[in-house]
Order: sequence, then C-alpha cells, then structure tokens
Amino acid sequence: MNDILRIGCAAGFSGDRTDAAGPVVDALIAAGGPAFLIFETLAERTLALAQLARRGDPAAGYEPLLADMLRPVLARCAAHGIRIVSNFGAANPAGAAQRIHALARELGLAPLRIAVVEGDDLSDVAHRAVLERALGSALEGLALVSANAYQGADAIADALLAGADIVVCGRVADPSLTVGPALAHFGWARDDWTRLARATFAGHLLECGTQVTGGYYADPGYKDVPDMAHLGYPIAEIDAEGDVTLTKPSGTGGRIDAHTVKEQLLYEVHDPAAYLTPDVTADITEAQVQELGPDRVRLTGVRGHARPATLKVNCCHATGWLAEGEISYAGARAEGRARMAAQILRERLAGLGPLRADLIGVASVFADDGGQWLGAVPDRGAEDVRLRVAMNHHERAGAERLVREVTALYTCGPAGGGGVRTALRQRLGTVSCLVPREQVPATFRFVAQAGVPA
Repeated sequence: MNDILRIGCAAGFSGDRTDAAGPVVDALIAAGGPAFLIFETLAERTLALAQLARRGDPAAGYEPLLADMLRPVLARCAAHGIRIVSNFGAANPAGAAQRIHALARELGLAPLRIAVVEGDDLSDVAHRAVLERALGSALEGLALVSANAYQGADAIADALLAGADIVVCGRVADPSLTVGPALAHFGWARDDWTRLARATFAGHLLECGTQVTGGYYADPGYKDVPDMAHLGYPIAEIDAEGDVTLTKPSGTGGRIDAHTVKEQLLYEVHDPAAYLTPDVTADITEAQVQELGPDRVRLTGVRGHARPATLKVNCCHATGWLAEGEISYAGARAEGRARMAAQILRERLAGLGPLRADLIGVASVFADDGGQWLGAVPDRGAEDVRLRVAMNHHERAGAERLVREVTALYTCGPAGGGGVRTALRQRLGTVSCLVPREQVPATFRFVAQAGVPA
C-alpha cells in the first residue's frame, strides 16, 4: 500500500491538556484517509501511583483524565473511522475500557469494539519467580508496589487487525503506540527491522506531545516559539517505507522545524546507533532531517536491527514518606529570617534524617538533598524569599513531624512568616531489570460493555 497513514498525538503525559485532541482530530478529518489518534499518558512513576489508587478502589487505576480527554472527540472519531490507541489503561486497562463504554453511552454512540492489551503487569504472585531470577538479592526486603514490563507493538497491531476501534494498553513502550497502527495498516513483517525502526522514531517524535512543536523547546529571545498558549499537538504522516513527515494542525501555535525535531529526535536516546525498544533496535546515525515547508519536517534514513531478546521491567517500591513545607518572608532582612527558620527546623527535627532546605529564588535548583547548600551560599539580602524544606522518613509519623513544625513557624519562628503550605505523600523508589521476552508474553482481549453480551 502506497497511501499515507496519519497518526495524531493528543497527550504526552498524565495530566496533559484535555483540549488537545480537538484540533488534531479536525486536521485528521480534513486530510482524509486512514488515521489514528494516540494518547501517551504514562511515566514510570505514574504506573506505581495508579497501582496505589487501585488498591484503594478496585475500579480505579487508569488515567484520571481519560473521560475529559476523550469526551470532546470520541463521537467524531467514531463517525470518521479514526481509531484510538493509548496507554491510559495504566494499572487497570479493563477499568479504562469500561469507562470508555460508559462515555460512549453518555454520548449516544453505538457500542465500540474496545480491546485491552495485557501482559505488562508482573506485580502478582505468579510473576514473583521471574522477578527473583532477574533481580536477585535486589528484590529482598522491597515493599513492591508495581512491576511492569515494557511491551511492544505486536499485541496492539493484532487487536487492530481483529477489528478494534480503540486499543487500551498498560505499560507499552511509548513509540509502540505508533508502531502498532503502522504494523496493522501496512502489513509489514514483524521482523522488517528498518520499517519498524522508522515507525519507532515516528512514535518517538510524537510521544511527548508538544515537546516537538516548541513547548519544551522554547527559550525566549534565544529559541522563540509563537503563540505558546495555543500549541498544536503533532501529527505524523507515515508512508509505506516507514519514513515520516511531521506536522501539526493549521492555525495552532508552536513551530515544527529542523531544530525542534532534532531536539526531540535525541531526547532520551542513549546510543544513537542502538536505540533499544521492545519492537526493534533503531539506528539514527544516518538519519536526515529536512524542512519541506512551514511546520513540515521529513525524517528519513533511519535503519533498524533485530529487537532485543529481553524486555525492560520497572519495579516501583515504597521507600517511606515525603514531607514538604513552605513559608514566605518578605521585606528587610527577609533572607536572614528565612535562613533562621531553616536552622530552627534543622534543630527541631534533628535525628529524623537529612533535612533539605531551599530558598526559592536564591538557592534551590542546584541544591542537594543533604541539606548543606545554604551554608555554602552567602546571604545576598533578598527581600522576597520562600523557604522550602523537605524530609524523607520511613514512617508516616516521623514525616508528619516536619508538617507540624513548619506550621508552628507562624508564631514560633522568625518575624513576618506567612503563606504556609505543607504536603505529605508516600514516596516511591525504582529498580529495573531485564527479563526474557518469552517469559512475559503480551496478549489482547476485547472488553464488552458491562451488561451487554460479548
């Protein structure tokens, strides 16, 4: 097939803008031809938080903004044959599928065929031996919250070939959300490494949403981006060889040019000659980036090699509680008062563990968790200072001490403190390993609307 497959991206992380999909869908409809819409809403920590949410409510654990993201466009996608692929299933793909069914009913749509991809979640007892072999002693004593393998595009493609309107995934590699539709549409062999590598980098350009259209690129006066308040989300035009032209909806803000594409092309790439994914080992050492016109950039020359024999697994585990507190000081000698408040807290919380203290706007971004930064930075006489302190403790009660002590600074601290804000949340750590892919196969199944026979 020599046609063009268009894949639009409407989210680059959990919590992304919920009005992103509208202009992308408008552009896909206007262009005509086969098209997909993807939402990329997972990060490493997101999955662990989703598992914690599901522990509290078995019906939860998927992307919290799922309905808000889909509601503006679901009817139009269904009417125009634009199929949707996303990882917003997180820790509960089946729950996400049921929520989409419910949304379709709310919108008066005919029943949709929704498939879920499974096989990434290794946090159950059945996979304990797999993790023990991969991690060895590193697994001992961990309070495991989640363990997820980065699955690839095969199950996504299989679900689409079986007629899925929507495919809901948990942890798949981000580019696989694009590779799956390309595999299904063009009918490539599953070992056509060069085409898979090209589709992988098409997905890599899409996966962070507006990062490639200027959002994360912008630096005023140095790298200017127009109309930042209305950034357009990217669209990949993929041909039968896997080469891609990147663009965005007309009339939207942002920019796509050789600079933005090259920045995203190299994002999170450790070895340009061997970018490892579950689908392929991709090589961009001979890639070419060419500007075809305003907001149209073509990527060619990507090559591919056999995919790795193993899959990466991220294991998130509880590491205690993080307590944070902030208080502001303003006016004459404000910085000195903020430093005094930090010292008071250091003495009051001595013995509970390292206390990090930052003076936001004076010394914060380059500080260290050991809390020694302030002593190495002279008082600059700042008159608008916000003190932030943070501490990690293995027990909630210990972390709560910081919350109480920061609040007490209202009257027990230096003069003129105000605007106290505190937070307490469970903290997560991560260990990673590789497992043989045949030990953790991915599959798909259709999830019928609740109460309706499959």
